[in-house]
Amino acid sequence: MTFLKTAPTCPRLIGYARVSTGAQDTDPQLDELHATGCHMVLEEYASGDDRGRPVLARLLRDIQRGETLVVVRLDRLARSVSHLLSVIDVLEAKGAHFRSLRDPIDTSTPQGMFSLQVLGAVAQLERALISERTKSGLDAARSRGRIGGNPGLRAGDKEAIRKARAGRDAVYLEKLASQLDTWLPTVRRMRPEQPWGDVVRILNQDTGNSWTAAYLRRVVQKLVAEGLAEPELLDRAKPQQGNDRLARLVAGIAAAAPGRTLQQIAAQLEAMGERTPRGGNRWHPSSVKHLLDKVEAQGVKSQWQESSLPR
Repeated sequence: MTFLKTAPTCPRLIGYARVSTGAQDTDPQLDELHATGCHMVLEEYASGDDRGRPVLARLLRDIQRGETLVVVRLDRLARSVSHLLSVIDVLEAKGAHFRSLRDPIDTSTPQGMFSLQVLGAVAQLERALISERTKSGLDAARSRGRIGGNPGLRAGDKEAIRKARAGRDAVYLEKLASQLDTWLPTVRRMRPEQPWGDVVRILNQDTGNSWTAAYLRRVVQKLVAEGLAEPELLDRAKPQQGNDRLARLVAGIAAAAPGRTLQQIAAQLEAMGERTPRGGNRWHPSSVKHLLDKVEAQGVKSQWQESSLPR
């Protein structure tokens, strides 16, 4: 891994250059990225099919809001549309952008976002066509008396089982990546300050899903292993008791959706069945404000954006 710097530009551009082996040369990519005005260029020697690239994982972890990840061509970042879209989902969740110099993809512009949406629609169509062809092939095989499935799996072959598990993991990760923007920002704002149970309750209330704490933790562990989420999300939450837990829960709700008013937070607490500090079941904006002030006085507010706590 090499860090090469040029004079800073605004907005800040972070270049990413990749080749498959050390015998290949990244200089052409480096020259093009520098000429574009990249503040920093990161080099990586890894296969494009490898989703666990450590340099890319570090870049996605450290990139800041407003920065742009720049590549010379799309295939330098990803070899599949699903991987490309999953990386862009991570960038969008962090308020960062993506740009490919030789392709019409620039998520900081309306035209670039349109091209990305077209790319996503094509990928969805491709998946649908593959599914339809697979179903037709299985129906035809059954009509001829052939048994579907993997012969190696039926025979208990260990290598066949390993490959099947790897394939399921890839499909599972692709599904997760396609939905990151609906829940990962909330997890990022609340973890590790909030326990998994409180994060799940807020997610389920906001999205209508049915997460469990154990399942959400496993999902985040998978994303961390693939370099799509920060390891700090898995840190152990500090023990919370009594009003301290309530105060942090209220702050977590405020952080999950910064536009909420005090009245809306109160309504959500009632919907979640949370008791007030005095044991009642009716929340008032003044009670919410009191708990938010308590969080601020304890210095917890710094864990979220200043605008997260409504006034």
